[in-house]
Parts: sequence; C-alpha cells; structure tokens
Amino acid sequence: MKVFKIILLVVVSIIGVLLIAAIFIKKEYTVKREIVINKPSEAIFAYVKQLKNHNEFNKWMRVDPATRKTYTGTDGTTGFTMAWESESSQVGKGEQEISRIEEGREIDYNIRFKEPFEAGASASIGTAPISAEQTKVTWGFNSSMKYPMNAMMIFMDIPEMLGKDLDTSLQSLKRIVELKQ
Repeated sequence: MKVFKIILLVVVSIIGVLLIAAIFIKKEYTVKREIVINKPSEAIFAYVKQLKNHNEFNKWMRVDPATRKTYTGTDGTTGFTMAWESESSQVGKGEQEISRIEEGREIDYNIRFKEPFEAGASASIGTAPISAEQTKVTWGFNSSMKYPMNAMMIFMDIPEMLGKDLDTSLQSLKRIVELKQ
C-alpha cells in the first residue's frame, strides 16, 4: 500500500508540474516555409487560389483518399469553403474557408478543425516574382493551443512537425506546377 501511495504522489506531482509549466509556455505559434518555383507568379497564384487544387499538393489532403469533401461557393473567391470528413483520426473533420484574396499576391484562409478535436488556425499562401520565370511561394500557418494542452509543446515541437508537412506540400506543389504547360 505504501508503494501505491508513493507512485500516486509521483504521478500527481508530475501532473502538477506540467500544469504549472503550461502557464508559462506560449500558446500561439507560427510556422512559415518558402520555396522557389520555376514558373511565373501569375500561373502559380492562379493555381493555389483554387482550394480544390490543394487536394493535389497538400500533404494533409492526401492522407486518406477516401475523405469525403464538399464545396460551397465559387472556388478561388472569398467565402468559398471546402469541408472534409474522414474516418481516419489523422484527417478527422473540418473545413477551410477563403477569407481574403489579394489578387496575384496572397490568399488567406481560416481552418476550423471539428474532429478529433476542435481548434482553429489561419493560413496564407503568398507568391512573389523573383524573375519572369521564377516565383517565391511562402506558406504560413498561425494557430494556438489552449491551456493546459499547450503543455504538449514541452514534448512535441509542433511548429517543426507542421513545418516538415509544409515543406513536403511545397515540394509537391513545385513538382506539379513545373510540369504543367
């Protein structure tokens, strides 16, 4: 019985330390990645502003080929919404909505995750010409984790994990648009 009390005390102490630490750990995070693509800026922007095209290059959209998607509005315009639902816990259920378009330069969208957990994020994809045939594409992602879930940041480098997924997606985007005529 004494061993059980010691184990319980240790577990409660660890949980207490984590909850206290979470008070001081930042809740917001930003992830931004970029890539240079050998295509004109206008062509790339026309492609990325269409959310349906994200199904081709976005790593998260390709995790479960059986994901059900529904679309509301006119793709490539403010207010267009793409909703998804999957049996896979890696994909879950949610939606993303175009919130702002600066034509030829940047598209902003809001992401609302509903399952396996509720959360929100904002993201943007921007294009900037380097030359007539080269474009820098920047993909940014802003989100936060509420207390006490932000304690997970102690054990997981969430911005780095998301950054790797953005890098993979940008590499896919580069392959796809550089092959298009």
